[in-house]
Amino acid sequence: MPLKSVRSVLVLALSLVLGAEVQAESRLERLLKPHPTTGVWLTNSPSTLYYDRARIGEAMKELQAAGFNRVLPNVWSRGTTFHPSAYAPVEPSLQKAGVAIDPICTLVEEGRRRGIQVMPWFEYGLMEPATSQVVQHNPEWVLARADGQRWMTMHGSHRMAWLNPAHPAVKERFIGLVLETLKRCPMQGLQLDDHFAWPVQFGYDGFSADLYEQETGSPPPVDHTNHQWMSWRRRKLTQLLRDLRSRLQQDGLSSRISLSPGPFRQSYNLWLQDWKLWAFGELIDELVVQNYAYSVKGFERDLNQPALRKAREWKLPIQIGILAGFGQRTTSIADLQAKVRLARDRGFGVIFFYWEGLWGRHVPENQRIQRFRDLQQLGYQP
Repeated sequence: MPLKSVRSVLVLALSLVLGAEVQAESRLERLLKPHPTTGVWLTNSPSTLYYDRARIGEAMKELQAAGFNRVLPNVWSRGTTFHPSAYAPVEPSLQKAGVAIDPICTLVEEGRRRGIQVMPWFEYGLMEPATSQVVQHNPEWVLARADGQRWMTMHGSHRMAWLNPAHPAVKERFIGLVLETLKRCPMQGLQLDDHFAWPVQFGYDGFSADLYEQETGSPPPVDHTNHQWMSWRRRKLTQLLRDLRSRLQQDGLSSRISLSPGPFRQSYNLWLQDWKLWAFGELIDELVVQNYAYSVKGFERDLNQPALRKAREWKLPIQIGILAGFGQRTTSIADLQAKVRLARDRGFGVIFFYWEGLWGRHVPENQRIQRFRDLQQLGYQP
C-alpha cells in the first residue's frame, strides 16, 4: 500500500478513537514526524547551577517538563575545567564547593534518566585569560598582533590571550583536554563555538611568522586582511579540527562535532572560521548558528544568510541559537515564539542561550516553563 494511503488509514483510525479528525491529525503528525532539537546552553557564570548536585537534578527535571531534549554544559571555561585535569586547573568555585559534585557527569546521569542528550561545550576554545599560568609560562604558544600585543579585550573588560592552533604543543594540549573530558562519562559528541578561532588581527608572533615565511618564502603581510595571509591561517585552524576528529576516531570516542559559530561573514572575516568549508569537507556534523538579534526582524534577516541556505542544501543538521535572556534582560515569550516559529518553518532546531535566561524574572517560573513547553508544538520539521 502506498505510504500516502497508509497515512490516510492511520489518520482515520485515530480519528475514530479520539472522536475528532482534526485532533487525530495533530496527534498523528507528532507521532510520525521527528521531534526537532530543543536545547539550552548551561554555564557556570553567572550561575550557581554547577555547585549544587540537588539543583542540577531540579534543573534537569524542569527542562524535561518544558520539553527540552538536549543540554550543552560548558566544560572548559576561562582556562579551567570542571574535573581534575592533566591539562588545566579546576574551576575555582567548584574547587571551593567540592570537586566531588562532578557537575558534568552528574548532568550526564540526569540526562540519561530523563531522555535528554548531554553534549559537552568547549566554550572558551583556544582562548585563555592573559594572566593564566599556561599563557605566562608558555609565551611561545601565544598569538600576537603586529604591534606585539598578546591579548584582546573580551566579555566586557577581560584581557584574553589566544593560543596558537598551529603550534604542536597547543594542538596536543587542546586535543588532550577534549579526549580527557569525553572519556570520563558517555556524552553525545562535543561542541566547539566561536572561540575555536584565530582572531584575524593576530599571527605576528615569532612562531607564526617564522612558519609562514618558511612555507611561503615571504614574511606575513602587514595587512592582516591580506587574502593569502588569511587563507594560510585558516588552513592551520582547519588542520587542528581535522586532527581532533582523527584522534577521536582513533580513541574510539564519538567523533560527532557540533560547531556553534556566528553568521558566516563575521565568522570568517573576524575569526577565520570557514564553516562552509568545514561543513562541505565533513569536518563538522552539525551547525548551531548563533542568531542573537534582539528584534524579530533582525533575527529573520540573519536566518536568510546565503551560507546558511547552502548548508541546508548539504543536508547538514542545523540548529539556531536564540537568546532567551542575558544578565537582567529576559526575552519575552512573544518574541521567542516568533523566533522559534521562524526557525522551525525552515526546518531548524533551536538552542537557547542560556539556562538562567529560560525562567526569567518577568514571568513566574511555573508559567514560563509551561510557555516553553508550548513552544515545542510550533513547526515540526517537514
